[in-house]
Amino acid sequence: MKELILLKEDVQLLSSYIKGSGHLNLFDQKNADKLKEELNKGTVLNKDEFPTDVIRLNSTVTIQDNRTGKVIELMLVLPEKAAINDGKVSILAPIGTALLGYRKGQLVTWKMPAGEKLYKVMDVVNEGFA
Repeated sequence: MKELILLKEDVQLLSSYIKGSGHLNLFDQKNADKLKEELNKGTVLNKDEFPTDVIRLNSTVTIQDNRTGKVIELMLVLPEKAAINDGKVSILAPIGTALLGYRKGQLVTWKMPAGEKLYKVMDVVNEGFA
């Protein structure tokens, strides 16, 4: 199991988001529980020590399906900003939760109804990080 690296600001924001998520439907609540689990097992770092190649909220990520070679670019956002047609994926979506805390070059397993998928993180862009 790879060590997840999380940004302190993201953990605080997402934790309070999950706490206030009483309005979520069952599917989202299940995903919120999974996200909460992920937040509890990562190493939390301040912005000044956070590596620029780690996936966080608002990261633009390029991943490649290990089996098909298909490349996907997406951005991790809060649920209300999600727009799949614009490549913006909710942090509560299973792929969003799966990617959080991983870094460039790592392999991410994503459990789907049809089975597991394996993706390689090809690139991570964090705007506003120098």
